[in-house]
Amino acid sequence: MFSDTPDMHSSTPETDALREAIFAYARTRMAYDPVPLDSPQTLEFLKDHASGTVTEQGMGGIQALKVFDEVLAPACLSTDHPGYVSFIPTAPTEAATLFDLVVSASSIYGGSWMEGAGAVFAENEVLAWLAAEVGLPETSGGVFVQGGTLGNLSALVAARHTAAGERERAGLPRPLRWKFICSTEAHSSLKSAAAVMDVDIIKAQVDGEGRLTGEAVRSALAEAGDGVFAVVATAGTTNFGIVDRLREVGEIAKSNNLWFHVDGAYGLAAILAPETRHLFDGTELADSFIVDPHKWLFAPFDACALVYRNPSLAKAAHTQHGEYLDTLTESGDWNPSDYAYNLTRRVRGLPLWFSLATHGVSAYRKAVSQNIQVAKEIGEYIRGRADLRLVREPELSVVVFEKLGWQLADYQAWSDKLLSSGTGLVVPSSHQGRPNTRFAIVNPATTTHLLVEMLETME
Repeated sequence: MFSDTPDMHSSTPETDALREAIFAYARTRMAYDPVPLDSPQTLEFLKDHASGTVTEQGMGGIQALKVFDEVLAPACLSTDHPGYVSFIPTAPTEAATLFDLVVSASSIYGGSWMEGAGAVFAENEVLAWLAAEVGLPETSGGVFVQGGTLGNLSALVAARHTAAGERERAGLPRPLRWKFICSTEAHSSLKSAAAVMDVDIIKAQVDGEGRLTGEAVRSALAEAGDGVFAVVATAGTTNFGIVDRLREVGEIAKSNNLWFHVDGAYGLAAILAPETRHLFDGTELADSFIVDPHKWLFAPFDACALVYRNPSLAKAAHTQHGEYLDTLTESGDWNPSDYAYNLTRRVRGLPLWFSLATHGVSAYRKAVSQNIQVAKEIGEYIRGRADLRLVREPELSVVVFEKLGWQLADYQAWSDKLLSSGTGLVVPSSHQGRPNTRFAIVNPATTTHLLVEMLETME
C-alpha cells in the first residue's frame, strides 16, 4: 500500500497563499532604498518573541513568515545598507539577488556535470573570465566554494598533495613538517588552514607599507628549512587593502619550485579597475587564486571563486572515491566537487553569472572604480581634518583612520550611536596596539557625502 504525498509537498490553497506572501516579502525587501540597517537583539529578547516556533504540528507558513518579518529579520544587520562599512560588506546587484531566488527554486545539484551540466557550464564561463583577467591560461579552471576560508584551505591542500607527489616520484622522503609561507598581514583563514592541515605557517615580515616582498620571502625560506610547499601572497589585505609585491613573491616561489597562491578574497576584484590594475602585476604567475564575489563583485552570500592554473593537480588532491560515486568520477566529465574540499554543493556561482550576463563586465569595472574613487575622496577629507589621521594611505577601498585622543571606548560609543540611529555600522579596529576604525567601501550606494556625515558625528 502506497502512502499519500506529504502535505508539505502538495500544492494547496495554503501553499499558494504562502508562495504569494513570500514573493510579496521579497519584492518589498528589494524595493527599499535604502534598506533598513536594523540591529542585533539580545538572546533574551529573541527567546521572549521567537521561541517555540518548531513544534510537532507547525504554526503554518503565513505565521512563520510573520515571525521572520517582525522579529527575526529586524534582528539581523543589512550588510547591503550603504552605511554598513565595517568588516567587508556585500552589495549584490538586483539581477544577482533575483537569480539567487531562481537558483533556490530550481533544485540544481552543482557537484557533478551529470546532474547540473548547464549550470556548471555557466559557472565555468565566469571562472574562465576571472582567469583571463588574472592572466592564467585557457586551460585553467576551478570551482565556486562557500568562502575564502574554504578556498584558501582547498588550494593549500592541492599544493601540499602536489609537493608530496613530486617528492615521492623523486625518491625523496617526506619532510618532518610541511610548511607554507605568508605575510604577517595575511588573513586569519591561513592560520586556520594550517591548523586543520597540521602544517606549520611561516610568517614573513612585511615592509613599511605593509606588503610582502620577494626579499622577505627569500629570508623566510632560508629560515624555514625543509618542507616548504607553498607561498601565499595577498592581493588586498582585509585590514588595510594592501596588495603584496605579487611579481616579486611569485618569481621567488617559481624559482624554488613552490606553489604560488594568491589570496584575493577581497581585493583581487580591483584588477578590473584601470587605475589599480597595475597593482596586480604578477598574478599570471599564480598556481591558484581566490576572489570572493560576495565581497566586491556584487553577488549575494556565499561565493568564493577558486581557480587553478592546472586543475588536474587539484582534482588529484580532492576527488572523493566511493562505489556510489564511480559513475561520476570515472566519466571524464568536469565535476566541480573534484576541485575543492566539498562534495554536495549549491551552484553558488550562477547569480554572479546572471548579473554579469545582464550588465556586462564594463558596468563592473565602473562600479569598482567608483568605490576606489570614494575611498580616495574620503581619505582626502580625513587628511584635511586636524582631529583625524589616516593610519595608512588607502590603496583600494579600505580607509583606516583614527581620531586623535580617542581610546577604544570612544570608538565603541561612536559605533553604538551610528548603529542605534540607523546611519551605519563602523566598528572599532586596531593596528599595532592602537585603536582605530575603518571604512570598507564595496557598495556602489556608499557615497562620500554619507561617510562625511558619519565623520561629522565624531564629537
